[in-house]
Amino acid sequence: MKSIRELLAEHPVFADLPEGDLDLIAGCGVNVHFDEGEQIFEEGGPADTFYVIRHGRVALDVHAPGRGPLVVATLRDGDVLGWSWLFPPYRWSLGARATAETSAIALDGACLRGKCDDDTALGYRLMQRFARIAQERLLQTRLQLLDVYGNPVGDGHAG
Repeated sequence: MKSIRELLAEHPVFADLPEGDLDLIAGCGVNVHFDEGEQIFEEGGPADTFYVIRHGRVALDVHAPGRGPLVVATLRDGDVLGWSWLFPPYRWSLGARATAETSAIALDGACLRGKCDDDTALGYRLMQRFARIAQERLLQTRLQLLDVYGNPVGDGHAG
């Protein structure tokens, strides 16, 4: 069985980090499991953890008044779940629910923020990686919204 450090070293987000960084990050992590249908976190709840999905599927949703939760993205094996742990007030902007049995590495956000405060170079390297994840996720969400809410073909509107 591989250690958390070994698993993180194989992940594209963490793979090329210096050995010492991997040790610091792994020290904040534990393996977790979610059953299908299990709520991982709720929109507006405290954002104190982020996850590296090893196996499974997670739906990200936003509460729409009068409609309930609307799925805005689906994450799968290898995806990173959550970046709200990085920014005050440390609250989830979306909800997350396992839509299949899911195993992940859970990393304690407060632990990692403390290590980043102590080692600003580590903090900078992680911020670069999470900014890239946020950028990719926003693009995916935009494309999904265009697919769902886009103009019908032939309606005369340029897009």
